[in-house]
Amino acid sequence: MTESTVEKSGLHGLEEHSHGADSGLDQQRPQESRGHRFTSYDVNAFEVPGGREEDWRFTPMKRLHGLHDGSAAATGSLRVEVSGDSAARVETVGRDDQRLGAGGAPSDRVAAQSWSSFTEATVVTIGKDTQASDPITITVHGPGKGETAYGHLQVRAEPLSEAVVVLDYRGSGVIGDNVEMVVEDSARLSVITIHDFADDTTQVSSEHAHLGRDSVFRHLAVTLGGDLVRVNTKVTFGDRGGDADVLGVYFADSGQHLEHRLLMDHAQPNCRSNVTYKGALQGDSARSVWIGDVLIQAAAEGTDTFELNRNLVLTEGARADSVPNLEIETGEIAGAGHASAIGRFDDEQLFYLQARGIPYDQARRLVVRGFFGEILQKITVPEVRERLEAAIDEELAAVGT
Repeated sequence: MTESTVEKSGLHGLEEHSHGADSGLDQQRPQESRGHRFTSYDVNAFEVPGGREEDWRFTPMKRLHGLHDGSAAATGSLRVEVSGDSAARVETVGRDDQRLGAGGAPSDRVAAQSWSSFTEATVVTIGKDTQASDPITITVHGPGKGETAYGHLQVRAEPLSEAVVVLDYRGSGVIGDNVEMVVEDSARLSVITIHDFADDTTQVSSEHAHLGRDSVFRHLAVTLGGDLVRVNTKVTFGDRGGDADVLGVYFADSGQHLEHRLLMDHAQPNCRSNVTYKGALQGDSARSVWIGDVLIQAAAEGTDTFELNRNLVLTEGARADSVPNLEIETGEIAGAGHASAIGRFDDEQLFYLQARGIPYDQARRLVVRGFFGEILQKITVPEVRERLEAAIDEELAAVGT
């Protein structure tokens, strides 16, 4: 990837940068500590965002279809299907179920609106000491074109359990939802979330992951379809010894807005996190936004964390914004750092491959596959990996140059 430093291109965060724990806090750190971020289940506790707020300044508010201001009344519903390993216990529960909310509370108005608006939730539980041998697939179908729906899902891995869960979003409509991923003591949970909507879809989703003592959490977000998809992911370490790998792949086409916001909240000692997101963009007005926040609270001694975001701009007219932030409240850590880069397609790599007899289209595909290869090889579900590779090839075939 050839990195550009020409700010006139409209790209943000162009130069790759990184620093260790002893080099001070990032100059782009938020004005307010993430540790004091307001949360509430009450939608009226949040002001209606206007688009100038830090959390909303990159989001095209008119394309939210009223999810942010209370005008998007539910006119449809989400259809949830669960298949795969029979070790999982699947329940449809009401709003009064005491387990709901264990993953975390809403931290913005849309998440609170989604919490206030759902009528029933799906809870998928992997029982204590249970190892699911096959992936558990949760398919969520949108309400349909022109319809609005809110939803709530909780995936719970009880102590000493182990499972792989695929959360597959499909269909169309306007969607607001919350997803809880509760990983209890010494459990191992891997979640692959695929956002592969129809072109007319708007989704604002908040993911809340809560990790218990010595738990292991692996998460991969794949974002491909939809008109506007905004995903907020928060990982909270609830006890010492938690381990989290949070990965992401996204591909924005002409007119698409794909936005990912992450917060790794290290509140306990001796925990580890690694964040790696990679995205590609092509076509006029293709837009991606990645905001990566890491908070290391005063009590989180021995923390080891790193976050990386890289973006590959394939055509003129596409724009990526990448903002990594570190907030460190203790010097007694193992390490902390971040890196971010936005660059254009590497013509030299294409020339090298073409000079060896590889046709242009195939050479282009190989370069992009290589860019995503670090994450693709970590996908343990063959069907998901093959589906993602095919989607990348389809995206590249849509633009000839």
